[in-house]
Amino acid sequence: MLDRNSRDRERERDQTRINERIRKSPVRVIDEEGEQLGIIPTEEALSKARSAGLDLVEVAPMASPPVCRIMDYGKYKYQQNKKQHKSHSHHAKTKEIRLRPKTGDHDIEFKVKQAITFLKHKDKVQVSIQFRGREMAHVDEGHRVMKQVIELLEEYGKVESTPKQMGRRMMCTIAPKTT
Repeated sequence: MLDRNSRDRERERDQTRINERIRKSPVRVIDEEGEQLGIIPTEEALSKARSAGLDLVEVAPMASPPVCRIMDYGKYKYQQNKKQHKSHSHHAKTKEIRLRPKTGDHDIEFKVKQAITFLKHKDKVQVSIQFRGREMAHVDEGHRVMKQVIELLEEYGKVESTPKQMGRRMMCTIAPKTT
């Protein structure tokens, strides 16, 4: 549990002015229910906040007069922190599914199901087809497999980069559809 001095030091690190740190007077005050109490001297607003067992928090310091709100500062800070973490949304990752030109239909469907879950999680999917040995003579079979995968995924994502042959690999990137 924090003692009063350590709480004050923690609040000093924060730029939000609360209670005695509010220097300007008078201030526009909003109570805990969101009702405006009007423009009153800072000392009077501070006494109203203390009688309610809450803090007086300066929410709009640049306004004229500054706007202060009677609220639980700890709860306010927690909600601000939560909002900040929520704004760091999901960073799209690139997931890969690997196939071969001779991959069977059932195996392709299984890989497509995996790709669908990746796309639903807002991740990009890189479809790559690996050619080995004499399979290089049958690149058309790789194109057929790639086309089949793209057709099965078109409901969930859009082709970001068209299929390209790079040496013994054929690659294509599919991005999730934005709603």
